[in-house]
Amino acid sequence: MAATDDFGILAHPVETIDQSKGDAIERIARLVEIRKIKTLVIGLPIRMDGTEGRSAIKVRAFADQLRERISTVPLVFVDESLTTASAAAKLRAAGRNARQQKSVIDQAAAVEILNTWMGNDGSAFD
Repeated sequence: MAATDDFGILAHPVETIDQSKGDAIERIARLVEIRKIKTLVIGLPIRMDGTEGRSAIKVRAFADQLRERISTVPLVFVDESLTTASAAAKLRAAGRNARQQKSVIDQAAAVEILNTWMGNDGSAFD
């Protein structure tokens, strides 16, 4: 999970929520409450040909559960294609051993997804 600063300008990692270690919906709901989150941005795995596969179906089902639990906060999808690879590359460039730190990569990928939604994906600087 990632969040923005109070001004909605910079994204930063918050935490990795492991669904196998507890109720992810409740943890997200709690973070929405604590952080006063106004919009939930969900990464949607789109295939390279632009279609949605099984993973996207699972994400949409999870999002439906989130909507039921957190109905007052808008939920938007962002194509998460290549965000994990991009995050891992940036971590390696920063001297981090990304291969052994899945939770760090997941948080960095969440930052990438949030930056894409905010229009801060860096493409304006290419």
